[in-house]
Amino acid sequence: MKDMKLRTKKFAIDCWKLCSQLPKSREYNNLVFQLLKSSSSVGANWRASQRPKSNADFINKLKIVEEEADESCFWLEVLIEITDREVSEANRLLKEADELLRITVASINTVKNRTN
Repeated sequence: MKDMKLRTKKFAIDCWKLCSQLPKSREYNNLVFQLLKSSSSVGANWRASQRPKSNADFINKLKIVEEEADESCFWLEVLIEITDREVSEANRLLKEADELLRITVASINTVKNRTN
C-alpha cells in the first residue's frame, strides 16, 4: 500500500501542475479550485485510511477516497470537453484517477468480504 501512498500524492501534484497551466479566468478558476480540492483529497484521505481505528473506520475513509477520485474524474472530463489545452495530460490524469478509483473500490470490497 506504500505504492498507493506515493501514487495518490503524485496524482495530486500532477493535477496541480496541470491546473497551473490553465488560463486564469472566472470560468477556469472554479474548475481549477474543484479539481485541486478533489485530487488532493484523494491522497490525503488514502493516507488517513492507513491509520484506521477499525475496519469500519478504514472503509469510511476509503469511501471518501472513492468519492473524491470520482469527482476528480468528473472535473477532468469537463476540462477535456471545454478546452484544447493540455488535453493529453488531462487524459492521462483521467486514466490515473479511474485506476485509483478502481483500486479503492476493490480495497473496500476486499475488507467488506473479509468482515462478513
